[in-house]
Amino acid sequence: MRDLRKKILLESGKTVSKKARSRPESTRGSAAGSPAPSRGGSRATSRYASEEEDISDSEYDDSIDSSSVLNSDDGEDNVTASWTDRLQDRITEILDRKRSSAKGRETSLNAYAHLIRYHYAAEQVENHWGELIPALLRSIRGGANYEETVAALKALTLTILSTQSETVYDQVWSSLKGACENSDEESVKVEAIDAMGVATMCGGGSVEAAEDVLDFLLEIVESDGHNVEAPDNGRVVAAALTTWGFVASHLEDLQAQSEQALEAFTEQLDSTDVAVQIAAGTNIALIFEAAREYEEGEGGEEADGTAGGNGGSLTSWNLQYDQHRLVQRMTALVRESSKAVSKKDRKQLHASFNSVLTSLERGKGPGYSTARRQASNPHTGGSRVDFNDGEFREYGYRERIRVHNISMLVDTWSLSTRVELLRSVLGGGLAAHYLENPAVRDLLSSAQVQLVSAPRKGGDEYTSSPKKSRGPKAGRSVAGL
Repeated sequence: MRDLRKKILLESGKTVSKKARSRPESTRGSAAGSPAPSRGGSRATSRYASEEEDISDSEYDDSIDSSSVLNSDDGEDNVTASWTDRLQDRITEILDRKRSSAKGRETSLNAYAHLIRYHYAAEQVENHWGELIPALLRSIRGGANYEETVAALKALTLTILSTQSETVYDQVWSSLKGACENSDEESVKVEAIDAMGVATMCGGGSVEAAEDVLDFLLEIVESDGHNVEAPDNGRVVAAALTTWGFVASHLEDLQAQSEQALEAFTEQLDSTDVAVQIAAGTNIALIFEAAREYEEGEGGEEADGTAGGNGGSLTSWNLQYDQHRLVQRMTALVRESSKAVSKKDRKQLHASFNSVLTSLERGKGPGYSTARRQASNPHTGGSRVDFNDGEFREYGYRERIRVHNISMLVDTWSLSTRVELLRSVLGGGLAAHYLENPAVRDLLSSAQVQLVSAPRKGGDEYTSSPKKSRGPKAGRSVAGL
């Protein structure tokens, strides 16, 4: 009787916890498998963790790292295979295409992507590199349905980010471009655009290749998605804007792209899609930041936060652009109170464009607060004389991301665009990859880092200083950045 009851429980799946059953890899390729967790929220909307928050979803991470347990009738715990064993099983399923169904491949791909999102798996992936990339490309080019194609694109993006191949860009570029142009599905186009950015900057793309990618993405923005058969599609245009910023953040000189790009991004400020507006504003700030850095590198002088100090014209780039017109337009967006925009979207829009306005007017990075506070306070150790003198200082940069006891200050638009795309691709797995993945650490290497558990000296000292260089000079490979 006891054996019969145990058999019934095992067949029903009731001995597996609800949390374990919800994980993609727990389905082991069954037709009823759950898809990988979708990305939450708007793609282009930045949201940095406060100093009290961790960037990763700790509860969800715990469910990934902790093994599932089957409670037997005798009270014994049978621990499931380790994540490396489960990953090996998923890789085997992906490579064994002849014995798989479309639904089975989709589930295996989602489970594989889920595992390498939350674990740094370079060794396991590289052991099958020669077979794995072609298998993923077969599902991208000839997936039986769009769900399989989307799953393969996510898997490919994470695979490239988990390794530092200097040749994969040449292998995958034409397939990614074809998927973006030829698919009828919005989600396929969005995932293909993400993959383009990661493949270019982490897969061996040259500076020339990066510039070609920027041109392709700019065409999507200028045509409102029409050139990839996605007319007026906000998600696709926002993805193109976000990935444009990610790729552009690695180039040391954006002169060739700046004028045409600024025109396109300024037009998108009038979009009815808030994510598009925010991404366009971010890229505008990125271009002006690059111009300021170029001026400083060439020995130019900065005045009133404007490159060249000539009221908004970026003369060293031969770029005559009316910064005053941009400021007026963004000021209007900050005051936007249309009932057609939700309260949450209005809040995000206002916060983002306040940040961009401060950047344009004062030459600051993202999230700089001009609010003033008392420079010293007798209640927290400051002298009463100082307090009475009425000295104030600005709060300054307030945006940080947190990985365990590491706090990274986001004080440049270049860094902000990288964080945005990494959070889009890795989600809650960003913490694990930052700690273990050299490619991700390189992408965020310009961040000022503070160990929050260490005693502060005035609260403003960091363990490392940001790098001044935006990226490689022309002709150098950008692989591994």
